[in-house]
Amino acid sequence: MRTSEEPETVVDRGQFPDAVTPWDDREWRREALGWAGRELAAHGRTETGPREVRVRPWSVLMRLRTGEGERDAVWLKAGAPSNAFEAGLSSALAEWVPQDVMAPLAVDAERGWTLLPDGGPLFRGVLDAGAAGPAEWALAVGRYARTQRRLLPYADRMVELGVPGARTRDLPEVFDALVEGNPLFDAAERAALRGRRSRLVDLCAELDAYGVPDSLDHCDLHDGQILAPAPGRFTFFDWGDACVAHPFGSLLVPVRAVAERYGPGAVAPLVEAYLEPWADLGPSAGELRGAALLAVRLAALGRAGSWFRVFPGTPLADSREASAHWVRELFAAEDAW
Repeated sequence: MRTSEEPETVVDRGQFPDAVTPWDDREWRREALGWAGRELAAHGRTETGPREVRVRPWSVLMRLRTGEGERDAVWLKAGAPSNAFEAGLSSALAEWVPQDVMAPLAVDAERGWTLLPDGGPLFRGVLDAGAAGPAEWALAVGRYARTQRRLLPYADRMVELGVPGARTRDLPEVFDALVEGNPLFDAAERAALRGRRSRLVDLCAELDAYGVPDSLDHCDLHDGQILAPAPGRFTFFDWGDACVAHPFGSLLVPVRAVAERYGPGAVAPLVEAYLEPWADLGPSAGELRGAALLAVRLAALGRAGSWFRVFPGTPLADSREASAHWVRELFAAEDAW
């Protein structure tokens, strides 16, 4: 029960009423909100209420108001144990690429807690308002590619922080675990997938041969994971699905989003803008496009694995269904552009 001193709290459980999360533990709430309050005080701020809480199988996100203005708020994010690395990663990214990410106000890496400032409007809202379109999408992914380039020296450091690995050379083993561990694949489908493993090995070898180094793959770079604080400026956030992998796999989600919203003709300029920062690596423009096609196809495995990063005890039916979908996509994929 809420005490008279506590701000009003509105909880959004979305389509996941059965999700098992620490939000339902009163002691956990007391500790998390107490930590946030102390960190706010250290920054000369205080919570004014009301609170808005979004509970999902993979995270608990709390919007804590700190004033009367729309942007006078902070965000407390608590990830599931399997994506708790995001807290430490967010802190490291703020050091490595400060111009492209939000700098946390505070981080508890051990508990997977991050306190973030308000970073401005979502890119989605700008798109929906008609103030941006395919050209701005191209600018955004080009900026993101430059971020990945700057992160190339830190790939091993990110793994040390707990960021999952999905490097091209390791994808056959990732595939094996996803196929064998998902009960939605019956014996016939599992056997068929095993029979296509050699094709996967060939695709991985082909992609590796281009020589593009591993970096950070966001794995879910949609318009709700990008902030647009000013025209031509973009900030990337929400790294809970991320992995260390072939960087070009990050195109998977933007390519589909742009094609769906603006038609297939908008895809090629997006891909060109993304690949431009990689032009000095050695491969020709055509070879970079070939590498991108392969990476986008293989990125389905990263997406398939990320669906299991949920709080312990959460029913896995949705995760298994989504993961199976992406595993099937791996061999259903056709050239996207």
